[in-house]
Amino acid sequence: MIDDQDKLLPIANVGRIMKHILPRNAKISKEAKETMQECVSEFISFITSEASDKCHKENRKTVNGDDICWALSSLGFDNNSEVMLKYLHKFREYERQKAEQNKASSSEEKDDVTRLGLQPDTSPPLEFRILDKGGSSSANPK
Repeated sequence: MIDDQDKLLPIANVGRIMKHILPRNAKISKEAKETMQECVSEFISFITSEASDKCHKENRKTVNGDDICWALSSLGFDNNSEVMLKYLHKFREYERQKAEQNKASSSEEKDDVTRLGLQPDTSPPLEFRILDKGGSSSANPK
């Protein structure tokens, strides 16, 4: 059985988000944090359940960002859905650009190694051993 606390977002994270929005000198009671924790956790479950149902009907096992945006819209959270879609598109563009940069830099590194007449490093990774207090290196590697 799943503990009720395991179904909720971590209260420290909820409190941090709440503090970020409020003025610096504002105080937040434990009760307010717990109430918000329950509300946002329920909201996320509600949206995710709707998205999951859509995926199930489409014989898919993975819920993606588009499914979450669709669920927001279908449940009447159109404003949130539009903002999330914009964010999702920007995020995907960023990830695509990052992948292209990594691919380009990886290709350049291989070219540099080949140009110098070197072989790519295929040696096994280094192993480090923890020394006992007495300075012996006979300790088991971690």
